[in-house]
Amino acid sequence: QVQMVESGGGLVQAGGSLRLSCAASGRTFSNYARGWFRQAPGKEREFVAAVNWSGGSTYYADSVKGRFTVSRDNAKNTVYLQMNSLKPEDTAVYYCAAKSAYSASEFKANDMTYWGKGTLVTVSS
Repeated sequence: QVQMVESGGGLVQAGGSLRLSCAASGRTFSNYARGWFRQAPGKEREFVAAVNWSGGSTYYADSVKGRFTVSRDNAKNTVYLQMNSLKPEDTAVYYCAAKSAYSASEFKANDMTYWGKGTLVTVSS
């Protein structure tokens, strides 16, 4: 059974940092693009960041560019999201996802093959 489990969420003050992890099991994801979406209360799920199969190419939403960094460790079947300079508007449930493709250039929610259950990030002002 394939599972993706997020960890690292929590409560942080504005300007602080968090590192999210998404550990996968049940199959190897080394040939999958992987990344992160988030959903704030009352809003639609939105793209945050993605990384291609090798980790060599990364993509970001404009709202997080320069503050967040996505990376992966294929040996550990894990993808990470380092979040710095957090803002209250970053408050959301963060979901990791995987797409059956090498490239992460088109990383849309409807195209994902696997999802984690999410981890809550709350940024206080």
